[in-house]
Amino acid sequence: MKHHVMVLGVGMVGRAMAWDMARKHKVTAIDRDAKALRLCRDKGLETLEADLSDHQKIPGLIGDAELVISAVPGFMGYKVVESVIACGKPVVDISFMPEDFMGLQELAQKHGVTVITDCGVAPGIPNLFIGRHSLDREIHRFEYMVGGLPRERKFPFEYKAPFSPIDVLEEYTRPARIMDNGSVVEMAAMSEPEMVYFKGLGHLEAFNTDGLRSLLQTMRQIPYMKEKTLRYPGHIQLIKSLQAAGFFSDREITVGQKQVRPVEVTNQLLMKEWHLEPHEPEFTVMRMIIEDSRSTEYYDLFDEYDPETGFSSMARTTGFTATAAANMLLDGIFAKSGVYPPEQIGREEKCHTYIMDYLEQRNITLRKHPE
Repeated sequence: MKHHVMVLGVGMVGRAMAWDMARKHKVTAIDRDAKALRLCRDKGLETLEADLSDHQKIPGLIGDAELVISAVPGFMGYKVVESVIACGKPVVDISFMPEDFMGLQELAQKHGVTVITDCGVAPGIPNLFIGRHSLDREIHRFEYMVGGLPRERKFPFEYKAPFSPIDVLEEYTRPARIMDNGSVVEMAAMSEPEMVYFKGLGHLEAFNTDGLRSLLQTMRQIPYMKEKTLRYPGHIQLIKSLQAAGFFSDREITVGQKQVRPVEVTNQLLMKEWHLEPHEPEFTVMRMIIEDSRSTEYYDLFDEYDPETGFSSMARTTGFTATAAANMLLDGIFAKSGVYPPEQIGREEKCHTYIMDYLEQRNITLRKHPE
């Protein structure tokens, strides 16, 4: 059956999601960015120009939708999802909002709708995976590391951001929460660096970031958990140097006759340096480690820019995880009311199988390997 789906926010990832959903359903792509909407129309999609930061307009925009996918920036995510729930619409969200999305639980249950949050590549796929694996075994340690990187290593950063540099800088400055012997512990961002070898790529550098999110509450029975970000070796030392010199500070300083926040200047400078050009070759790499009393298992994911569709690997892996969940809801595979992070969805075998099969059909595959 063909359903009407609305995608809120059609940047790099949102556009890929709208295109993928349109293979089966009627899709309306909504954004305030005229260029983003034009790129959607180039893909044959219906578009609507609107400022989604004005939450009062959302009910009038999504009245015909049977399901909504939210891909707005994180700082807008909570209010947008809240508005969608209040309209009685199921929603899949990849905004990775800083607020605790479980605060929307009561509202979602009141309106009888399903909300799936943090449903991207990471958070997302690791959550689904550990949710399923935790059912039949007592896991002692769970760790995952993930990174999106350009194929060309360009001096000095050897990095391109698939989203705003200010969001990347947040990963580099926000304390990393890990699970250590059953307790949530804060570590400095970029702490515990280590070199990790990936076949075909060589060594990448992994360091602590704050990516566990809901797992710290829903998987408290696992005594050791952490998430790390992957970069080319040397990148993080350069970032630490900028941080130590004050380039990430949000305290105003006087420059000439003006008051400026160094982090805003840094963001503007990095916007050009880190901009991922259309059709620029890049890849997404992830490793998950699951350890119990008997064995340690390793699972790798590797995905590259797709020249046929023009979608980056980050758009594919993040976007298609969300569209898998959206199609799963529309197909009636999961219909519980409330807010659900992916690990809770993954606990149901039919849901886990549906999403992983969906990704494999799009050549996004997790491979188990000996270590």
